[in-house]
Amino acid sequence: MRFLHTADWHIGKRLNGFDLLEEQEHAFRQIRQIAQAEKVDAVVLAGDVYDRALANEESVATVDHMIQTLNLTDHLPLLVISGNHDSPVRLGTGAPWFSATQYYLHTQLAQALDEPVVLGDTQFFLLPFWQPFAAREYFQDDSLADVPKGMAAIVQAMQAQFAPDKKHVLVAHFFAAGSSQTDSETTSTVGGLDAVPVDLLTPFDYVALGHLHSHHALNEERIKYSGSPVKFSTSEASDEKGVWIVDTTAATVTWRAITPLHDLQVVTASFADLTQPDFLPVSAQNDFLAIQLTDTQVIPNVMQILRQQYPHILSISRAHGRDRADDTPTWQSQRKLDPLTLATDFYTDMKDDAPTKRQQQWLAQTWQEMEDAQ
Repeated sequence: MRFLHTADWHIGKRLNGFDLLEEQEHAFRQIRQIAQAEKVDAVVLAGDVYDRALANEESVATVDHMIQTLNLTDHLPLLVISGNHDSPVRLGTGAPWFSATQYYLHTQLAQALDEPVVLGDTQFFLLPFWQPFAAREYFQDDSLADVPKGMAAIVQAMQAQFAPDKKHVLVAHFFAAGSSQTDSETTSTVGGLDAVPVDLLTPFDYVALGHLHSHHALNEERIKYSGSPVKFSTSEASDEKGVWIVDTTAATVTWRAITPLHDLQVVTASFADLTQPDFLPVSAQNDFLAIQLTDTQVIPNVMQILRQQYPHILSISRAHGRDRADDTPTWQSQRKLDPLTLATDFYTDMKDDAPTKRQQQWLAQTWQEMEDAQ
């Protein structure tokens, strides 16, 4: 059995206001090409298909097209679970008849335990994102008070179904002990109490994980995060994105990289350097940039000026703070101006960028409501 392991597509996600759909479609095309080039027997998608439970229509249409392309056009079996960002009910609508085309979608804990999916020489146990109360309800055992206890019971129930002549693969979406999180993941841990101990997962020949966005999050030979196919935060700037190709017969796991449409970089430089036409290669000027200015003096309209050259600036911060010794902020020197102007000047001074039209409308509306209430 040879399959492709991917996860955390987060279709519909935005990055500091920028729509990432074009980036995600570009990554998907490469995932499809890798699947074809590697001649895989199936594709595993380990949760967080969508970025939010109430996905918009464009996101739903995009996922629908991606699933149809892999399953109906390329005739690849799909093994998919819901993640913590997905709505199990919405994602799972239609699942009972999806298996007719070998699209196996599990969104409930009971599905993972009732019967594994068998493809070739491998049993796949598809475990969607779950909470301890689901384990207590399924096993009718109030002692399953946390994730480790619940996971121990789940693994024991799965092992009872292991066929001796098959390989055994777990597809899951959770935080495994020893892994590290990046900023774009939803933090669902409290003091690490919901971490799944890695040693619970050793009965499986391979564990295909989703939830953490770096494929380096866990250094285990047979327990892997695929990471997200697109960079979703500046903490992922140095990450390489891609997918795992898993061969259960040969017991090999191989990394295949994905090239971003627009990379995400953290750039530390002076304003003078950044405004040089050739400071960054032309190919990188459309990348998503988190800029750290080395200047300490106030630079009026810095965001507007730099965005003329770098349209995908995510943020501008000061590497060494900002010098205010000889500069009095506009909002402090104009205390007699009307409140809306003062608020606008304050925002601009703090953010090095003017508020958007929508933000100005919200400000005006809120101020009017306060005036009416007096």
